[in-house]
Amino acid sequence: MTAAAGAPTVKCLVWDLDDTLWDGVVLEGDDPRPFPHVPRVLRTLDERGILHAAVSRGDHDTATAHLEACGLDEWFCAARIGWGDKSAAVRRIAEALNIGLDTIAFVDNDPAERAEVASALPAVRCYPADRVGGLPDRPEFRPAHVTAEAAGRRQLYRTEWRRRQAEEEAGGDRQEFLASLGLVMEVAPATGKDLARASELTVRTHQLNSTGLVYGEEELRGLIDSPGHQVRLARLRDRFGDYGVIGLSVTELTPQDAVLRLMLMSCRVASRGVGGLLLNHLIRQARAEGRRPVTHFVPTAVNRNMLVTLRFAGFTQTEAEPADGGPMVLAVPADHPVPDSTGHVRLLIRDA
Repeated sequence: MTAAAGAPTVKCLVWDLDDTLWDGVVLEGDDPRPFPHVPRVLRTLDERGILHAAVSRGDHDTATAHLEACGLDEWFCAARIGWGDKSAAVRRIAEALNIGLDTIAFVDNDPAERAEVASALPAVRCYPADRVGGLPDRPEFRPAHVTAEAAGRRQLYRTEWRRRQAEEEAGGDRQEFLASLGLVMEVAPATGKDLARASELTVRTHQLNSTGLVYGEEELRGLIDSPGHQVRLARLRDRFGDYGVIGLSVTELTPQDAVLRLMLMSCRVASRGVGGLLLNHLIRQARAEGRRPVTHFVPTAVNRNMLVTLRFAGFTQTEAEPADGGPMVLAVPADHPVPDSTGHVRLLIRDA
C-alpha cells in the first residue's frame, strides 16, 4: 500500500475488475463470479458513505454488462474501462466526482498497475486485491461520522452521473442547461437533528470552505442554542432528484456586525452557482437586522475558489493582510447592491 501520513478519510474506492472484483477475466470467456468477500465490502463501505467506481482494462460495454449480470452495477457511481493508463482513468474519476485525489483509494491485483497509478498519482492510496476483505477495518475507511445522508451518498452521485450525461447531450450552452434543471435551494436554521450532517460537512468539504474550521457535534449544538450565533443549512434539489444538504454557514452576531465565521458548500454543487446565492441571502439578512456583513477567510491550498465567490458577492478586505497567520477580514460596503434575482436557482427561506 502507498499512502501519505495523515491523509484524509477515503471518499471513493476505485476497483479493478478482472481478478480483483471477480475471479477471472471477462474477455477470456471465463464468466467470472465475484469473490465471496466483495458484496460485503461493497455494502459496508457504501453504508459509510464511501463511493465505489471501476477502472479496468477491457471493453467498456462487455465489462459493464457483466457487472449488471452479477447484480453489482448499482453499487458503482462511475466507471472508466478501456485500454489507456489506469492513472489517467483514476484522475478522470476524481474529476467526474469532484473529489480530491487524496481521498481516492485504488485496488488492483496487478502490482505493475498499482505502481503506475502510485507513480503518476502519489496522493492516491493503492492496495493489492488480496487486502480487499480487510479494507473496512482500516482507519482510513472509517469516517468520523456516518449519517443517513452518508449512507445515501451513492444514489446522489449516480444521479449526478445522469446529470452529466444530460449536460453532454445538451451541447455547449451552459446557462440553458442550468436553467433546464429547475434548481431549488432551501435555506433554514440548523436543528439538533442536523448536527451530524453539519459536522460531517466541515470535515469533508475543503475546496469551498472559507476558514477551514472543523466543528464537532457538541460545538455546533452550543452554537445553535446560542442567541449570539446563527447556524444555517442549505439543501438543493432539481428535476433529477435531491442533492441533500450542500451548504453550511455559521454567523456570529455583534451589535454592529454579522460575522460569517464559516461558510462552506459541497464540492458536488460547485458548478451550480449556488454559493453566491447563499451569500447574497446572508448579506440581505444582515442588513435587514441592521448589521454590517463581515466575513473571515483563511486561505488554504485548495479554497481559492471560495475567496473568488466572496469577492463576487461584494466582500472586500477591510484591513492589511494579517502577519500572524490569522484570518483575512472582509466586509460588504454599505453602498454595494445585492441582486434580488436568483437567476437559474429558486431560493426558499424557511425560518424554522
